[in-house]
Amino acid sequence: MKIVISLLLIVLTAVANEVIKFGAAVSFSGKYAKEGELLKKGYDLWKETVNKQGGIKIGSKRYKVEIVYYDDQSDPKTTAKLVEKLITEDGIKFILGPYGSAQVFAAAGIVEKYKALMVQGGGASSRIYKQGYKHIFGVFNTAKDYGKNLIEFASLLKPKPQTVAILYEKDIFSEEAAQGAKEQAKKRGMKVVLFEGYPRGTQDLSSLMLKIRIKKPDIVIGAGHYRDSLLVIKQLKQFRINPHFLGLTVGPPLPDFVKALGEDAEHVFGVVQWSPALRYKDPLFGNTAGYVRAFKEKYGEIPEYHSAGGTAAALVFQLALERAGDTDIEKVRKELLKMKVETFYGIISFDETGKVTTKPMAVIQIQKGKPVTVYPVREAKPVYPKPQWK
Repeated sequence: MKIVISLLLIVLTAVANEVIKFGAAVSFSGKYAKEGELLKKGYDLWKETVNKQGGIKIGSKRYKVEIVYYDDQSDPKTTAKLVEKLITEDGIKFILGPYGSAQVFAAAGIVEKYKALMVQGGGASSRIYKQGYKHIFGVFNTAKDYGKNLIEFASLLKPKPQTVAILYEKDIFSEEAAQGAKEQAKKRGMKVVLFEGYPRGTQDLSSLMLKIRIKKPDIVIGAGHYRDSLLVIKQLKQFRINPHFLGLTVGPPLPDFVKALGEDAEHVFGVVQWSPALRYKDPLFGNTAGYVRAFKEKYGEIPEYHSAGGTAAALVFQLALERAGDTDIEKVRKELLKMKVETFYGIISFDETGKVTTKPMAVIQIQKGKPVTVYPVREAKPVYPKPQWK
């Protein structure tokens, strides 16, 4: 009898210790450290929630989740090396994406080379999906949609803005986002009076500010990342440039944006991959409100889209594994291609390139120190034209 009990305990322990590992090279230092921290929060909340519910059910077994992290230092070359390490040395074939289009682009080539599998919620460049890769999937709308949505929304305001100035960081995400704004502005009958880029890492935009000040555009669009957004706001105020509509591709939804700028963040528009104001059902959190509640309980703050994108990418991986009933890469990949599922993040479905095709974006505005959704759902009436700097 003792032998039977001992064998049973051994079996139960083995079942309990079944683990599935995911790997992620994420920016915890360097330019994208803030965004990388938010992405990791999204991954960790997913891991904790799945494990509390008994793990991922694959076939007849349940697997607890572990995530192996490395810091890519906001450098795409380092991202590539670390993803290769995850696959070849750590033996991990399921990769959660890094933050940043350049980093995702670098990781994608490695994942494809080794026929691993990556689902990412950190890169929006359309170039990621133009390489013929079969093992890369993304839950972010592509970069052009950032600029497109800002201008589309601005065109609906009264009085309708007529002139647009667009400045952008010279990287694959920001250039595409700026191009999306430019194309949409022309489509909406607006005149683009400035379209100019600046090098990565720029600390001074004075020459661009002088040009914008002379042009006096109704709309200013800044396409860049978090640090760029702070620089754009500070220098627009310094040069007393007061557009009727000020929109940034990355920055406004992040909690640190308002902390860093205070009152200067007020009435700035941003565009987001996801908003807590959206209403969807979800197989893991119950619905969007359930996800927001779980995030707030764990971190003491309302989630924004970088964190939500991380959670959504991981959740999509989970659902594909469960549907495949196997950890075989090809079987999981086929389930991702067949997938059309409602999640807290929106309805997720991919085309043959791995690009999400069914999810909307939203426009937010900072009002009274908080981001509120103003389009396509409306939590609050947009403040327009933007008041003068204080």
